[in-house]
Amino acid sequence: MASESVTLATRWIARGWSILSIIYVLIVAAGESLRNPGPGPTGQEWVGLMLFPIGVCIGLAVAWFREGLGGITALACLVAFYAWTLHQSGSLPHSPFFLWIGAPSVIFIAAWLQARR
Repeated sequence: MASESVTLATRWIARGWSILSIIYVLIVAAGESLRNPGPGPTGQEWVGLMLFPIGVCIGLAVAWFREGLGGITALACLVAFYAWTLHQSGSLPHSPFFLWIGAPSVIFIAAWLQARR
């Protein structure tokens, strides 16, 4: 019984954090589009955007219904984004922002693994 309550708590922590992450990304994206109404991202920038924030947010949304699939998708997109950034610029992002936004993916995976036991 205690295991079920831990799984439920883990699931709702991940869900709450994922909502905050997605809302924050939407606010930042809206602000950026208003601040810089220019020509838009280049082709290379679209690759990065497809991984973060788009891929991560889609993974977090899917995780509400399929924790394992969504969590793994979001985490894979986050890791791929870091690899892409390293390839593009020769260094990793210096801000913890990306990790904070993607952190619910790990919690969703933990909830999924707990539920499987």
